[in-house]
Amino acid sequence: MNETRRRVLDAIADEPVSGPELATSLGVSRAAVWKHIEALREAGFTIEGDGGYRLVGVPEYGGPAIEYGLDAPFEVEYHDSLSSTNARARELAEAGETDRAVVANEQTGGRGRLDREWVSPPGGIWCSVLTRPALPPAHVPILTLAAAVAAVETAREAGVDAGIKWPNDVLVPTGTRASRTESDDVPTNDGEQKLVGILTEMEGEADRVSWVVVGIGVNVRAEGLPAGGTGLLAHTDDLDRRAFVQRLLKRFDGLRGEPETVLSAWREHTLTLGRRVRVETPGGEVVGEAVDVEFPGSLVVETDEGTRRVHAGDCEHLRSV
Repeated sequence: MNETRRRVLDAIADEPVSGPELATSLGVSRAAVWKHIEALREAGFTIEGDGGYRLVGVPEYGGPAIEYGLDAPFEVEYHDSLSSTNARARELAEAGETDRAVVANEQTGGRGRLDREWVSPPGGIWCSVLTRPALPPAHVPILTLAAAVAAVETAREAGVDAGIKWPNDVLVPTGTRASRTESDDVPTNDGEQKLVGILTEMEGEADRVSWVVVGIGVNVRAEGLPAGGTGLLAHTDDLDRRAFVQRLLKRFDGLRGEPETVLSAWREHTLTLGRRVRVETPGGEVVGEAVDVEFPGSLVVETDEGTRRVHAGDCEHLRSV
């Protein structure tokens, strides 16, 4: 949002302010004040003009609405419909931008890990954050975990009891898990539905990160999602998408600035530690009990052959039959 327009909104948020008073306080002409007011009205802000300008309504959603009151240093680019917020964020990265959040009401070509389709219907929260962290490439996975923590904490603030499956899937437990027996382990989605998916992409050299894009997709409505998916509105009746995105960006901003705090927060919200898991890795399958996570995000698994540290892979929670 234009900085002058942000100052206009701040000035008229609590009480009416006349055009001449605004012009003086902002150091612009009265004509410029009028142009900024009209631009804000066109963006969806409701501004009364009798006896001075006064802000009486904020748009429900959109770029200016998210930026207004956002306590994080991100410029928001909003689209009603977009093929992929990650793809657009990569374009901005190649143009030299940073600290940008690309938000869409709908994605027509959303994707997850390994180019899997990610269904992104209208009314969801589809957001990609572009950042240029002072991290070596090997430490970038901590940002993926940070995004998961930010998403699960924001969901919980919205009244949705969510948790994290390693490394970054946010799930909503919906039932009681089966207890373990001595029989064969089998994968299970019983009692867990996927709420949030996260896809991190980066570009850099051996010792330096050029840019990182963290895509965060949050299902809002449960209708039309693949099997095993759920949405925020399936678990709460009171959802403000604008406030949700603002809290999400604020929490992620705080965590990216203090990466040493991410693991403790991740452990607090995990659904994986203490569970039997199967992890498909490039080097084969790892099966055992997940006992810890280590910086920058490796899963520690106790197997029948000993302790394994898994740096990347597809994790399944197991139950016994």
